[in-house]
Amino acid sequence: MSTAEKSGSPRVEILIVEDSPTQAQKLRYILEQKGYPVTLAANGVLALAAARQDKPTLIISDVVMPEMDGYELCRQVKSDPDLADVPVILVTTLSDPGDVIRGLECRADNFILKPYDERYLLGRVQFVLINREMRQTDQPGMGLEIYFEGQRHFITADRLQILNLLLSTYEAAMRRNTELSLAQDSLQRTNSDLEQLTRQLEHRVLERTQELELINESLCESEARLGLIIDTALDAVVTMDAGGIICDWNAQAEVVFGWHRDDAIGKLMVELIVPPQHRAAHAHGLKHFLASGEGPWLNRRIEITALRRDGQEFSVELSIAPVRIDGTWNFSAFARDITDRLRGERKLKAQVERLSLLKDITRAIADRQDLQSIFQVVIRSLEDHLALEFACIGLYDQPDNMITITSVGVRSEALALELAMTEQARIDVDQTGLSHCVRGQLVCEPDISDAKYPFSQRLAQAGLRSLVAAPLKVENKVFGILVVARREAQSFDDSECEFLRQLTEHVALAAHQSQLHKSLQQAYEDLRQTQQFVMQQERLRALGQMASGIAHDINNAISPVALYTESLLETEPNLSKRGRGYLETIQRAIEDVAETVARMRDFYRDREPQLTLVPVQVNDLVPQVMDLTRARWGDMSQERGVVINMITELEPVLPTIMGVESEIREALINLILNAADAMPAGGTLMLRTSISAEEDVDQRRARVEVIDTGLGMDEDTQRRCLEPFYTSKGERGTGLGLATVYGMAERHSAEIEIESAVGKGTTIRLSFAVAEDVVARPEVPATPYPVPTHQRILVVDDDPLVLHSLRDTLIADGHTVIAANGGQEGIDTFAAAIEHNESFAVVITDLGMPYVDGRQVASAVKNLSPSTPLILFTGWGRRLVTNDDIPPHVDLVLSKPPKLRDLRDALAKLCSSEVVPI
Repeated sequence: MSTAEKSGSPRVEILIVEDSPTQAQKLRYILEQKGYPVTLAANGVLALAAARQDKPTLIISDVVMPEMDGYELCRQVKSDPDLADVPVILVTTLSDPGDVIRGLECRADNFILKPYDERYLLGRVQFVLINREMRQTDQPGMGLEIYFEGQRHFITADRLQILNLLLSTYEAAMRRNTELSLAQDSLQRTNSDLEQLTRQLEHRVLERTQELELINESLCESEARLGLIIDTALDAVVTMDAGGIICDWNAQAEVVFGWHRDDAIGKLMVELIVPPQHRAAHAHGLKHFLASGEGPWLNRRIEITALRRDGQEFSVELSIAPVRIDGTWNFSAFARDITDRLRGERKLKAQVERLSLLKDITRAIADRQDLQSIFQVVIRSLEDHLALEFACIGLYDQPDNMITITSVGVRSEALALELAMTEQARIDVDQTGLSHCVRGQLVCEPDISDAKYPFSQRLAQAGLRSLVAAPLKVENKVFGILVVARREAQSFDDSECEFLRQLTEHVALAAHQSQLHKSLQQAYEDLRQTQQFVMQQERLRALGQMASGIAHDINNAISPVALYTESLLETEPNLSKRGRGYLETIQRAIEDVAETVARMRDFYRDREPQLTLVPVQVNDLVPQVMDLTRARWGDMSQERGVVINMITELEPVLPTIMGVESEIREALINLILNAADAMPAGGTLMLRTSISAEEDVDQRRARVEVIDTGLGMDEDTQRRCLEPFYTSKGERGTGLGLATVYGMAERHSAEIEIESAVGKGTTIRLSFAVAEDVVARPEVPATPYPVPTHQRILVVDDDPLVLHSLRDTLIADGHTVIAANGGQEGIDTFAAAIEHNESFAVVITDLGMPYVDGRQVASAVKNLSPSTPLILFTGWGRRLVTNDDIPPHVDLVLSKPPKLRDLRDALAKLCSSEVVPI
């Protein structure tokens, strides 16, 4: 028999109010197991409706529920005459004394404390049901007014309700106290166990420490013996850990690498003795071994280059042995300097290679049919195999006693340009000191630093120190000479001179057979150059068309920035000095972007015949470009753990030049960004200004240099770096940076010089003509227009950001602005205003808009109201005015990004007098 049946009372119906399905089903299961019929409701609103429809015997309700909580549900039940006698049990955590007061206020009959067990729950239910009849016979109270926590509460519960509620609260508190006592006892037992374990651990640590001391003494003796053996070894012994940190460094390592032991220990080995070109492979190999336990170069002897302290690379014989100590990998490297051995091997190998080279060149030129091709093969072969800094071949014109340069090596072209010895250049033999050579003798000058002939002096000024000139002769008649040179004095030995003599004999025989093909070869070269020129022009045309397509989007993107920046600078006098400086930098950058977009057409259109040049002080541009590029060479580099030191060296009395400030600033920005890209591992970047040292004051030029200590450029890259679309950065580069700089230099009649060497950095020098006495031009006062009163303005643009920024700016000036998103909406808005006699003082519209553009808007406005002024905004405004291509019905054209002063001048002009169309 169930609990409900044993009571002998009428049938009991229990209503459970719980928004958590899990908790509701748990309550339902417990009560139904004891025979109580149960009805579920998900919140107080549903429960109240269910109780009024079918009166329950008992209500068990959660307190926290959506729509109507447990307290409100209890209050509603007790306020209903038909339900007032239904007991209500509230399920709560009872974490706040105020919960008891709220329970008394709503006349709750009992509490069930969360969390609860089955016995506790059933006991509370039986208690409430048994006391239900007692409460029905009890006289209701008159109500009691109490104060709790500063608030007044009126209690209308009867005495039995109050007693039951307080008893349940006390029972809950006692139950919670018992749980806390049990938890405290458990904690004390745990603390006692921990103290005992701690004592045991301390004892074991003491024993282990004593054992380790004995082991350490033994290890010290063993390490001392091992250290003595290593320090007396003839090879350099270097030990590093798994992280690449040097752990040991013997005496021979100090001799071989130049680093003292104290300076080497604790440093990364890869940074100390591994050349830059091997560091990536070293890191990859170490990572691979730590992951797989395998390495192709371990436990074997290899020959590789290492790095001395002075930065010099040298050859070593290297073996690396991995050792695992206490679960950690260490690596011992044994290195032997093999520089002397390799030098002897190279000398012997060079002699064999020269013989083989002579054979290969002879075979290669035997198949050539033209003189130029023969000379190119010879020059290229010599550059590839003899480490020459300069090599050329010239034909001898005996009647004029002149030498005409016909072939210059690929690697020698830059130096040939500096020496004025490019192809087709003519040199007077009498002034060269080569008279012995044209008479058939081999000329070898070991050191030309103090040469007395102009030709040798010219080579010496370019940094060359040793020279060999070999005659090309057939049947005892000299028809040309071969000239090779190096930067190091005494660098041509007897064996090389003999090799060059033999080579010129073979070359002369082959060249004699190719003279008939010279005319054909010249025609081919002309055709090749023409094709290259056409290809470059097509590239530039393609770039210009692309630039024209994106110019509108670029100007739209920067227009809000320009308007808001200028507005903040004007309307916010309390800006900090730093904040105002940032805004001025942003404004300057936006103006440069706008100028860049305006110049995009120069890639495919003829430039204006005359730039508008103004006095420019280059020293003032230096801090500006530093601020504009700081994020690239400062912040972004430091995020990668790389430091680029930016330094300046400015000429204090640098003269003024004439130019376009934004173009020069943009060129310097491009050069700084290129320099930062050339220093992936960090370095020094210098901006230097100076005055050229010409004796004639009128010929002096103002120079600005961008100098980096980065990767540098090889000769091929230097020769092509100014070409559009040529880049050495792979996918990261566009090939337009230096081309843009070159274009600026051409427009300013400036000179651009590039000095670079692989691994030694790059210097790019811009030289500008010094302006003559600069007289400040008097400012031409602007045409005075009265400031317009508050005007009603229609703004039409398809870009929401541009539209909002224009509207905000005009509203800030006190105008009433109506914004239309797109051309058709602008026409409809204007037509509706005309229909309602609500005219506009002026209409401002964008030119490039989809479906209905600015031309159509202008036409519609003028058809509806010919007297309404219209301003056209466009990214190509300057070009429209210059080319006299202004659309009809337009009163003024303003370029994007707009400037506040231009916009205000336009409004003042159009709104203060009768408009005269442009």
